[in-house]
Amino acid sequence: MRKGVVAVSVIIGVVLLGATAVSYSKYQKYRADYNASMASQEDMRQRYDQAVGEIVSIQDSLSAIVLGNGHASMASTSSDVEAHPPETLHDRGLARIALLKSAIERTKARIEELDSNLKKSGVRIENLERMIAGLRSSVKEKEERIAMLSTQVDTLETKVTGLSQELATIFYAMGTKNELKTSGVIEAKGGVLGLGRTLKPAAVVNEAAFTPLNTDQENVIHIPAAKAQIVSAQPATSYVLEATSDKTLELRILNPEEFRKIRHLVIVTTT
Repeated sequence: MRKGVVAVSVIIGVVLLGATAVSYSKYQKYRADYNASMASQEDMRQRYDQAVGEIVSIQDSLSAIVLGNGHASMASTSSDVEAHPPETLHDRGLARIALLKSAIERTKARIEELDSNLKKSGVRIENLERMIAGLRSSVKEKEERIAMLSTQVDTLETKVTGLSQELATIFYAMGTKNELKTSGVIEAKGGVLGLGRTLKPAAVVNEAAFTPLNTDQENVIHIPAAKAQIVSAQPATSYVLEATSDKTLELRILNPEEFRKIRHLVIVTTT
């Protein structure tokens, strides 16, 4: 009888020991799973914080690119300063736009790298995806505005070129006294009984009788006559008449800015 009790006690002890071992094993597994879960959550939190930090940094970079009213600027570092700045307004505009485009391209690369890293790490959080979509939208908007600025700069250059050509252009008429009187370019004034009358440019300009000349590109007018008289009011010190042969002359413009203050040049020739 006593041996039976002992046997039962041993069996109960073995069962209890087995149950304890199983419980402990489950506890260990639970603890390991819990620790792994906490570590995973911490890793996820750190990745999230890093992603948000990178998004904020990219947004700051985008905010540093200022566009508006036909002007473009960017917060510059010392490396952005050109050692030899472009000479013209057009060149400066193109250089600034190139700088902005470069900044946009760097920002786009950072966005794509961030998105790629998040995908590789398995971080797919709706808030982050919305933020990245917002960054892409901001980049697209700035690219569109930079394209508009490029068009504006090109248009401005065209206008400036046209204005410069217009300012540099004078108009000249050349011929004998009778030819110029007939075409309405000159008229005779003063004198007595037709004698001693002075030739003057006509009060009303006949534009069709004049030929344009861009004084920024050309500074010589060839005159197919042995003698010539300038009857318009160009400053005498702004040009010179020189004989090139017995039967030809040339008018050489010495000071274009002074010379073109009088837009119409009248040359009366004598054979």
